[in-house]
Amino acid sequence: MTERVKVLFDETRLQERVAQMGAQITSACRGQDLVLVVVLKGSFVFAADLARRIDLPLTVDFLGLRSYGDGTETSGVVQITSDLSRSIEGRDVIVVEDIVDTGLTMAYLLDNLRTRRPRSLRVAALLHKPARTRIVVPIDWLGFTVDDVFVVGYGLDHAERYRNLPYIGVLEPGPSATTGTSGAVGS
Repeated sequence: MTERVKVLFDETRLQERVAQMGAQITSACRGQDLVLVVVLKGSFVFAADLARRIDLPLTVDFLGLRSYGDGTETSGVVQITSDLSRSIEGRDVIVVEDIVDTGLTMAYLLDNLRTRRPRSLRVAALLHKPARTRIVVPIDWLGFTVDDVFVVGYGLDHAERYRNLPYIGVLEPGPSATTGTSGAVGS
């Protein structure tokens, strides 16, 4: 491992913003049959913190997607690696995603979930990278906008490493590392 990680959003700033997002969702979703659909693997840390900040009854389900593999560029091909365990028909769904960059993965996921007939379908994303946008997708609740840098930590990875960092950082390549643009499956 020759990469270095430079802190972009420290643990305190992350927790403050997640608390704000939780309060916004609580206010907007009162009286709804709420289910958080957590996109694995990168969103699990964010989703756990966000769920605890939403002061409403809700359920949580998980969906695994893959479009990056071990590389740092999206392949453009989205693969469902693990599907939902329960129906979302008639439910108010919030997709919890770590990062939206190209929009390709999120557009694919939203199209897929719409066929399952939820009552409503919205997105809560921790990060958005507008410089990489190829398809504009709606983000109803957004944590932070980031530049076109490769981010890791707080669930986001590079080749399955760095997910356990309590902050989000920029991966700075060493002599043998590759440069990239995103830090997770979300695109």
